[in-house]
Parts: sequence; C-alpha cells; structure tokens
Amino acid sequence: MKRRYLGALLVDIGMITHEQLDECLKEQKTSGEKLGKILKSKGYVTEQQLMEILEFQLGIPCINLDVSALSTKLSKYIPAALARKHRMVPIKVENNMLYVAMDDALDFIALEDARVVSGMEVVPRIASENAIESAINKIYGKEYAESAIKELSEEEARENASDSAEGADISNAPIVRLVNSLFEQAVNAKASDIHVEPEENGVRVRMRIDGQLIPVLNMPKKAQSALITRLKIIGNMDIAEKRVPQDGRYKHMVSGSEIDVRISSLPTVHGEKIVMRLLDKGNFLITKDKLGFSKENIKKFDSLLANPHGIILITGPTGSGKSTTLYAMLSELNKTTHNIITVEDPVEYTIAGINQVQVNTKAGLTFSSGLRSILRQDPDIIMIGEIRDQETVDIAIRAAITGHLVLSTIHTNDAPGTISRLTDMGVPPYMLAASLVGILSQRLVKKICPFCKEKYAPTKYELGAAGLPSTYSKDVFRGKGCPNCNNSGYKGRTAVHEILIVDRTVREMITKGASVDEIRDYAISKQHMSTLAAECISLMAKGEISIDEVIRTSYSNKGEE
Repeated sequence: MKRRYLGALLVDIGMITHEQLDECLKEQKTSGEKLGKILKSKGYVTEQQLMEILEFQLGIPCINLDVSALSTKLSKYIPAALARKHRMVPIKVENNMLYVAMDDALDFIALEDARVVSGMEVVPRIASENAIESAINKIYGKEYAESAIKELSEEEARENASDSAEGADISNAPIVRLVNSLFEQAVNAKASDIHVEPEENGVRVRMRIDGQLIPVLNMPKKAQSALITRLKIIGNMDIAEKRVPQDGRYKHMVSGSEIDVRISSLPTVHGEKIVMRLLDKGNFLITKDKLGFSKENIKKFDSLLANPHGIILITGPTGSGKSTTLYAMLSELNKTTHNIITVEDPVEYTIAGINQVQVNTKAGLTFSSGLRSILRQDPDIIMIGEIRDQETVDIAIRAAITGHLVLSTIHTNDAPGTISRLTDMGVPPYMLAASLVGILSQRLVKKICPFCKEKYAPTKYELGAAGLPSTYSKDVFRGKGCPNCNNSGYKGRTAVHEILIVDRTVREMITKGASVDEIRDYAISKQHMSTLAAECISLMAKGEISIDEVIRTSYSNKGEE
C-alpha cells in the first residue's frame, strides 16, 4: 500500500484547505490527538465523510461493526495498551490474516505494530470512532479494570478520591479508570444495574444482564474504600456518612452516549453496598413498533390510545418494562394540541413538549398531591408513574371520569386481575366501570442466544409445566451457552403482552361484581385476548425463547389459567 498521509489526501480532494490543515497539525503537536479527531472536533469534516473518503480513495471497506458479536478471546492478538494507543481493535482471524477495525486506516505505525505483535498479515477495515471505542471496551474491559486494581493501593485511592472532590484532574488515576471501566463494561453488556458488594475478604462486582445477575469482577479488600468513596463522590453523596442509606445521581459518557446513573448505598456488616441503575438516554425512548407487540395486540394498543378520556393501566412486576411502554404511549400522544403532564418518581427520561413533575416526598410533593395540582393545570393527558395507594387511585379515576386521559402502572399478576386489585383498594365498581378503558399486562422474557442455539427435546414434566400436552411435536430450542452470552444461553430480551379492552360487556360485569375468572374467560373467548402464557408459547414455537422462559412466565401468573 502506497504510504499517504490523511491531511494531504483531504487537501488534494478539496475537503479542507492548507490553512486548516496547518492549524490542525499545530494542535496535534501540542495535544497528541489524532489528526482525524481534531478535524472532526473543529467541524471541518464529519466522521461519515472521513470514512467514505478513506473507503473511496484507498479501497479499504467501511464496516458497521457489530460489537455484540466480538469475542474477548480476540485480545490475545493485540495487547490492550496497543489497541487503546492506536484506536484499533481485532475483529477476526481468517487464513492467517488478522482483520482489524480502525478509524484511521492511514496509520501505518499502528498497522506495523499490530503485524509485529500478532505475527500475521494485518488487514485494515474502517469503522466509526464510537464503534471502535465500544469494541475496545467489550474486548479489553475486564483486563483494563484488573490492571487498574493492581495499581491501586488504599492510601493512593483515598488521595485520589479527595483530589476528585477538590476538582483536580485525575482522569488517569487508577480508581477513576476502574470506575470508568465498570461503566463501559456495563453499557457494552447492556446491563441494567451494577452491584458493588463488600464481602469479608474482598469486593464482588456483579451486573444484571437480561434480568440475571452475572459476576464480572472480584477485587481485593484494599480497593473497597477507594471504590465506594469514588462512587459516592460522583453521585454527590455524603462520603463521611456511612451509617444510613443514601441516593445519588450521575451522568456518564460512554462511546458518545450519555448514561444516566442512579446510585444507591446501603450499609452492610462488611461495608457500604452500592447499586447503580443505568439508563441509556439515547436508547430508552422507543416507538410502539419496537415494544414487541403482536399484530393483534398493536391494533388493541392503538385503539386504547384513541380514547379521548378514561384510564389506561399497565401492569407487571418490577423490571418488566412498564416505564418503557408508558414513554412509548406518551410519544404517540405527544401533539402540540395536547397539554400532557406527568408525575413520576423518578423522571427517567425528559421528553420535549411534555411537562414532567418529579415526586419529592421530603418537600411534601407526592403522587396524590402532585396529581391534585396537575388537575388545576388544564391537562388533556395525565401520566402517573405508579398507583401506590387509595388516595392516588381515587384522584386518578375522578380525573378520568371528568374528561382526562390518564395513564399509569400498578402491580398485579395479569390484566383481568387488575380489576379485583382496584376494588380491593376501595374503588366502587360503578366508578371503575365508568373510568377504566383498558389494561395492558406485560413481562420481559429472555431470548435464546443465536450463537449457541440448539434443538432440545423437553421432558413430559417440562411440557406439563408449560401448559402443553405431552404430544407437543413442534421443534423446541435452547441456548447451550457460549462466551457471547456469558454461558447463560440467553442474549437479549423481548416483551410479551396481554391486553384487556374494557368494552360494554366488561363494564357490566364489573358493575355486577363478576369474578376475575369470568372476566378472563369472556376476554379470551369474545375479545380473542392472547394471554401472557399463550404469547410465550407462540414465541417458543418460533424458536425465539426456551421452554424454561414459558414455564417461568406461567409460574409467575398462577391466576392466569
């Protein structure tokens, strides 16, 4: 390959001027940053333009890097330090050739270094800077964290923590690198939570991935004080107070995405346990098309939102995706002709055009008090984060009866069971019948890992537990377990739903005090309501989920059958 410098190439094709190149080269000498990054930061070229130019001029293909498919085993070909230094990541080995992704395919020093350490011919591919950052974090994240731990001493850590409180630049300090590495690993693994758990002789770190806690790191006891202190500092928590639980918030940038982190501390016998809930603001707000609805259910979903007034409830356990569905509903309803107000605890995502209120119990702002104030604000649509008590449900139902569309969540096993739950909370049946327009129940189920998917013959016991006959003959699949799914057999999740429409017949049944079973039977036979278990069986028949997930969902909905 003929050696050609990036700056000269861009000048030759008229993308930048000689003056702009000189300006960027001067900055490069002082900052040490790569030329491409400086050009992008100044707005002279976009990342997409840079990739397309390099592909066209050099004949090096641009790739859409699938980070999730990369194995940590690739780290043996290029050391972590070299990968981070050159912004280069190994992506595959084929015919004794090492394929690498880079954002600057003209970095011949990087290519030569990779050839020397790997002992193979190196074939470059062009990928975006953010994709390469994510890939490096995926492949080298654990190794990077472990190297930071080795450098960390308890005394040094305390010094680092106090420095950070004073605003000092400690971006390369071991404790800072360790915390950043944990966030990067979590985001790349699509973890919802990070658990930092002090033990008698060490500190265990686990991440909740696809609903399951996975151990990712064990640290020496000497790192505990530093790590907990650092996490409390970034969460604006009181580092001197270790006897009572605390809550904090933090925003962290990972590969160009802003991650909102809610931090909770809890005193235990071995020290403060920290749990961090991660919310990727760039991926949280999704449309109804990505909620996993079947064709039949998306029609019912649309019909619910077409109601000008009434109350729509979403039900399911904690972590079943209720908030995501609520926000998707708000996005569908968000029009300039509507005054939409929410009361939430906490506000997980801000949406332009919607007035969102954060619950503050210390200041006396609760769901019920906030709701009373909202009703004086001329709302068209009201969203209540959760119905927790009789006062809140009473106000919500009165708001629905008086011409407002109300959206909220409640904890029940299934859609029909929500009706008895509300009457148990003291809502008169006639009020419930007059206000309720629909109930959506949902669960998140784990999808089979596509990399280790295999056919499986379920036992008669498993078929029975899933509500299937012993003669069930369709193919059943499961995940065997592989490095791509942390040997769990699962990768990713999808939602299953059941939707009960409160039509005239259901209203009459509620008023007359019909049982949950009677309402359920009517919904299945006349409305063709697909239950959560039926939705799971349908996904299993398509090879998307395992029979274990069908059984798990069935056991969590005993009242369904």
